[in-house]
Amino acid sequence: MKHLQSFSLFEAQETSDLTQKQKTFLTRYTQGTWSVNRQTGLVDVEGNFDCSYSRLKSLSGISFGHVSGYFYCSYNPLTSLEGAPQTVGGDFYCLNNQLTTLVGAPQTVDGNFSCDNNQLTSLSGAPQTVDGNFSCDNNQLTSLVGEPQTVGGSFSCSDNQLTTLVGAPQTVDGNFWCHQNQLTSLIGAPQTVDGDFYCSRNRLTSLEGAPQTVGEDFSCDSFTLQRGEWNPLGWTEILATGDSKARRLMSTLPQIKPDFWLELYRTNRKNFYDLWLTYRQDPQIRKTELFQQVESSLPGQAKSSLEDLEDLRDLGI
Repeated sequence: MKHLQSFSLFEAQETSDLTQKQKTFLTRYTQGTWSVNRQTGLVDVEGNFDCSYSRLKSLSGISFGHVSGYFYCSYNPLTSLEGAPQTVGGDFYCLNNQLTTLVGAPQTVDGNFSCDNNQLTSLSGAPQTVDGNFSCDNNQLTSLVGEPQTVGGSFSCSDNQLTTLVGAPQTVDGNFWCHQNQLTSLIGAPQTVDGDFYCSRNRLTSLEGAPQTVGEDFSCDSFTLQRGEWNPLGWTEILATGDSKARRLMSTLPQIKPDFWLELYRTNRKNFYDLWLTYRQDPQIRKTELFQQVESSLPGQAKSSLEDLEDLRDLGI
């Protein structure tokens, strides 16, 4: 009994640092139990914590340690995540606040992380490990530097002011969405995406930096390649049947280099001639370094054949 009494007194001393208002706050929003960790002095929650839609301007001066379930503080006028848990066993949602920084956010999230619809200009302070999805849509981000390098699910950074993808995770197990930004190239994009890759509604003039592998759909403003089509066969199809804008953009893909065309010439000359004649008739493509490199590398016989075919096409034959 003395041991139990001593423990009870110790707990009372630990919680005595909390005001009655803070205790009421914790009890009101905790779905489970909360306690002050004797080693850290931080508040741990066994269960979930949800203070969304509560008009909160702060977390009442409480410093959380570990929350075993989810932690929701969305739809408040929060301007800071000061006091937020350091680790979360479930999801962490702080969307629809007035945050300008993620400093104070948990560094490890076992579920999903969303900070959508805030006023973030950088991802400084973002968690470094997110086992689920990571979403920072509809902010004012101009850079992805600081975001987690390990994302177990999908990654979305759409509806921002990004001009580069430098800082993005290099491997994404789910989808990667970066539409509605100001990107002119895909430099910095993940090189392996198991799901969809969406980069529509940008200002792309080059596919430099595009993923090496896309498991599902690849979609930009100029064309869409569906599951299983992000490969030389799919690229060739765009070069053959796409409009001039699609062909020009596809021709900037780093994989579409001289070796690609020379291999096509060796293995499928009819396809090569059909495609290259179309290229020859596009004045913008003719100016590119790629076009000039391929032309200079072609055997004399190929050049003569192209000129003959070009003459026949001009005659409508």
